[in-house]
Amino acid sequence: MKNLDEIMAMAQNVQAELEKAQATLDTIEVEGAAGGGLVKVTASAKGRIVSVDIDPSLLVVSEKQMLEDLVAAAFNDARAKADAVSNREMGKMTSGLSLPPGFKLPF
Repeated sequence: MKNLDEIMAMAQNVQAELEKAQATLDTIEVEGAAGGGLVKVTASAKGRIVSVDIDPSLLVVSEKQMLEDLVAAAFNDARAKADAVSNREMGKMTSGLSLPPGFKLPF
């Protein structure tokens, strides 16, 4: 069995790697789209919205509800992609750790 100092050192190493991975996630960008690309949302892998692009053809008062629906769909698409990238990147970081089944980081 490892002594307490070794366990603490390992925990500090995991924490440092986790912080590094979290910083990396904010630099990775994904793009969500809706309406065949008429509405696009760019987000970081951490879920921070970077930009929204709306095709000028949608800027018609009578199409307000459709535009709102497309913006929501593009946000959801970007969020789903951000979650997938985040899970993949965090999986890379934790692949070398012997964590119990079902144990998730961050704590």
